[in-house]
Amino acid sequence: MSEQSWYGVRWVFRHRELGVYEERLTLWRATSLDEAISRGELEAHEYCADLDGVEYADFAEAYRMFGEPGEGAEVFSLMRESGLAAGEYVGRFFDTGAERAGLGEARPTSRRPPTPSAP
Repeated sequence: MSEQSWYGVRWVFRHRELGVYEERLTLWRATSLDEAISRGELEAHEYCADLDGVEYADFAEAYRMFGEPGEGAEVFSLMRESGLAAGEYVGRFFDTGAERAGLGEARPTSRRPPTPSAP
């Protein structure tokens, strides 16, 4: 049996009545990416069953962590090829103005100016 590692898995869910998509990150101890996703899919379906009008979008990405989870540990990483400038990239993929993040809101770092709010 292979040694277990920690995996961060990103899931996509659709909340039909709210008209939003949700990305969730969960941690799993598994021997492979496939095992982490398989184990996590059971929880993903339970998550949907516990909430009315939520469906799993059949999309998951897994990332093998190096080391143990803890403060400052990287639990997920995704690299995407793009020729966009940094501000354009963030605006297109992460800061569109339509996000709802946890109890607060996403806020730009001090390295770039705030994105104007959508009307």
